[in-house]
Amino acid sequence: MNKYYHSVQLDADRCCGCTNCLKRCPTEAIRVHDGKAKILSERCIDCGECIRICPHHAKKANSNKLEEIIQYKYTVAIPAPALFGQFNNLESIDFVLTGLKQLGFDDVFEVSRAAELVSEATRKLIKENKLKKPIISSACPAVVRLIKIRFPELCDNVMPLLAPIEVAARVARRRAMEKTGLSREQIGIFFISPCPAKVTEIHAPNSTEKSEVDAAIAISKIYPELTQVMDHLREVEPLGQSGLMGIGWATSGGEAAAMLGDKYLAADGIENVIRVLEELEDEHIRGVDFIELNACSGGCVGGVLNVENAYVAQARIQTLRKFLPVSLNHMEDGDLERMLWENELNYDADIFRLDKDIAKAMNMMSEMEEILEGLPHLDCGSCGAPTCRALAEDIVRGKAKETDCIFKLREKIQNVYDQLKGTI
Repeated sequence: MNKYYHSVQLDADRCCGCTNCLKRCPTEAIRVHDGKAKILSERCIDCGECIRICPHHAKKANSNKLEEIIQYKYTVAIPAPALFGQFNNLESIDFVLTGLKQLGFDDVFEVSRAAELVSEATRKLIKENKLKKPIISSACPAVVRLIKIRFPELCDNVMPLLAPIEVAARVARRRAMEKTGLSREQIGIFFISPCPAKVTEIHAPNSTEKSEVDAAIAISKIYPELTQVMDHLREVEPLGQSGLMGIGWATSGGEAAAMLGDKYLAADGIENVIRVLEELEDEHIRGVDFIELNACSGGCVGGVLNVENAYVAQARIQTLRKFLPVSLNHMEDGDLERMLWENELNYDADIFRLDKDIAKAMNMMSEMEEILEGLPHLDCGSCGAPTCRALAEDIVRGKAKETDCIFKLREKIQNVYDQLKGTI
């Protein structure tokens, strides 16, 4: 059984082996062999870059269906704040929340409400000065997994707080149980997701043993039905209980701005995130208390499971926030302790380990360096690996051969030709 769950999947029938995804993957989790891409499960962080870049739509993200709500006696929708940026001329989030109830959910609880609680908890932890600085936000699961795989030395810098999704699910379930008297298993918590990384986090969480979210529905899946329902609303319920601080989490810089200080940094887009993490690892970033990183350009509104252009959605979120109070949700006694991680963030050494036997692994490393020395160092991707170093690694693992490199193949053909020519 594969211990790595992933929302991002490959549709091999659509794949043309074009190598576009190969070059964009931030963890070198893709190879192309025999004209088809392959995702290395242990390295994938479900950032969605391959979905975004694939011209043949060969990558997709799995998520749940709306029809699955019938499996529960009582259901609660917890929409990501990015959902509110998908609709034109939206005057109030109440229209969206009422629409979700019209679709069949019994109740709604905005993730943006939980975001305000997480923001308050973060400010308190920063003030206590007990965490390693600069503190890196743990809200983006793709970034957390990226750190775990590529930047393990920064694991201690990651904020040990549950993401707003998980906090929202816990509060929503507790409220539903108190309201209905139903058991935990009879209540379904459905997250309306803007990205595949959050779907994966629900099934295989980093910070806790089991997520309180039961299912995740992609915004792109629910959007058509939700739009139709919203167009025919006769009455709008006053359901929204989020301030501008919580709604702002939908866009890059929103979480950092909620720190109410000036010693923060916010970066979005996977390439910019990697650049910041590299500089942070090299200790080139100083004088910053908090770092917000979003794998998607523009923040969560840039997730591949959205329907609207990220920058259009970002503008809509800014407009929507104008007339909202700063914050409507505040922590109660014991909330901070309940929001702390249950598990530590640890580096999975097996991902890059060449062999369990240290002596054999060292020999393989030496062989890999020797092979790499003979490769052209062009990182062209024509061999089916993203870099020459990745090809050398694949060769020593027995998953590729040296002649997969077109330059080495050409060199070998030339040698054969020269030998044959000498015999004529």
